[in-house]
Amino acid sequence: HVQLVESGGGSVQSGGSLRLTCTASGNIKTHYIMGWFRQAPGKEREGIAAVEQDGSTRYANSVKGRFAISKDAAKNTLYLQMNSLKPEDTAIYYCAASPLVGPYGLSWLEGLGDEHNYWGQGTQVTVS
Repeated sequence: HVQLVESGGGSVQSGGSLRLTCTASGNIKTHYIMGWFRQAPGKEREGIAAVEQDGSTRYANSVKGRFAISKDAAKNTLYLQMNSLKPEDTAIYYCAASPLVGPYGLSWLEGLGDEHNYWGQGTQVTVS
């Protein structure tokens, strides 16, 4: 079993920055794809950033150039640095992990294998 706990959400003005942290514990494997999804009120869940087993990063077009995902494998911790935040970034942000193996980060963000995902409880980000 895998546990994921997010932190770092909050309220920020447009143009500001936040950094989200996800701490993983339990039976997390180093080869897992890990990443961030978000869900705004009344909208479908959106995959926004992923880091693959070899460290390759993938981003949704909506956040490319503004957000940066990183992983500290030694600490089993995942980060999402969010810069130039916009009101449309307001959402609950979820950390996720998947046992998928291979360069499938973008497909995973679009829903590939999500029935096998582990999820955190989410953290609210509000941009005004």
